[in-house]
Amino acid sequence: MSNIGMISEEKATHIGNFLVGRLLPFREKRSVGPFVFIDHMGPVHLSQYENFDVPPHPHIGLSTLTYLLEGSIFHRDSMGSAVEIKPGAVNWMTAGKGVVHSERTPEYLRTADKQLHGFQIWIGLPKAMELQAPSFHHTEARDIPAWTEGDISYKLIAGEALGRKSPVPVHSRLFFIEIKSKSAQPLNIGQHLFGEVAMYVLEGSVAIEGNDYGPKQLLIAKDASLCQFTLAAGSTVYLFGGDPFDEPRYIYWNFVSSDKNTIETAKTNWLNQNLEAFPKVPGDDETFVPLPTPSKSA
Repeated sequence: MSNIGMISEEKATHIGNFLVGRLLPFREKRSVGPFVFIDHMGPVHLSQYENFDVPPHPHIGLSTLTYLLEGSIFHRDSMGSAVEIKPGAVNWMTAGKGVVHSERTPEYLRTADKQLHGFQIWIGLPKAMELQAPSFHHTEARDIPAWTEGDISYKLIAGEALGRKSPVPVHSRLFFIEIKSKSAQPLNIGQHLFGEVAMYVLEGSVAIEGNDYGPKQLLIAKDASLCQFTLAAGSTVYLFGGDPFDEPRYIYWNFVSSDKNTIETAKTNWLNQNLEAFPKVPGDDETFVPLPTPSKSA
């Protein structure tokens, strides 16, 4: 019997003025472990005066993880954080009861040719932490665990797995792993994983149980402990997952919660620009993304 429980193709959508590939959620699968939302941005070439701009917008009940492969994004938030995200670094922002942030091309790149490629990920919070105070943590690329075994290289971007732990301060048991192979290599790493697991094929291909899967495919395993596959030469894949929560998570726009009433309150607060619930972003407070209408809960 196959261990592949589900296969999904990357689906195009827009964030701000930017086209991205939506990996999660989709109709048949709303989350993988604590991961509730994954966008694959690019790769794209942006010419002079063509920039990545997502004005201030709110979040509740989740942590955001931004991980770039190419390019640069400048992050600002209502806690006063202001940092440039570069390839290999991890931005980890925990929204808790409410935070506002913006993501833009840095000023020094706004009139230059540039590339942009990476992932933007939302990870649900344990129920007891959904209404905690917001926090922010930036981990430089040099501090992310990276190692090589033969022709295979690994990075543990977040969480714990493969006998290592990332310094990114996650709030539940999870893993987000990059795996690259120079040559065709079999891997059997299920004994190092837990909970639910999904694989995204960025480039190259993987062979699983006699079938080949190529780029822009998301594969979800029925049993993480049976996770084994063969990487083709020159392949890059990402594994993510972990322990799922006991309660479902509801998503409306940028809001995630185990309680629909909490989402309704956040919608009202953002619509009314309640500054106690959602403060302004220092240095980027002239515009904001309005609440989508008509509203439709997920």
